[in-house]
Amino acid sequence: MMRQPLHSLSGGLAVGLAIAAIALAAGFVAKAFPHDALPSAAKPQGWSYPFACCANYDCESVPDAAIVEGARGYEIRKTGELIPMTDKRIKDSPDGQFHWCAHRSGLDAGKTICLFVPPRGS
Repeated sequence: MMRQPLHSLSGGLAVGLAIAAIALAAGFVAKAFPHDALPSAAKPQGWSYPFACCANYDCESVPDAAIVEGARGYEIRKTGELIPMTDKRIKDSPDGQFHWCAHRSGLDAGKTICLFVPPRGS
């Protein structure tokens, strides 16, 4: 009687491909880290944008002239978008400067994700 091998070449190949697929998927599920705002006088060590706002590349410090504060909210001059004062995308700026987080591409390109604003009256 002839013995059959415990596994065949195709079975070994399937297992190898499954292991490779799991390893590849694990590489895509890397831990998400927010990126950092540049140091400023108020925050000499810098600070980190929350990942929910930036997806690791969507935030930047913008000059005061880029954002217009009015009675109805904050207007992003570059896009004309108006964000009401009560909008949950408005965040306190840890360094007292404006920081704008917006989608960089796709259908939502230029749409605000978060806007960090200095204390009012500054």
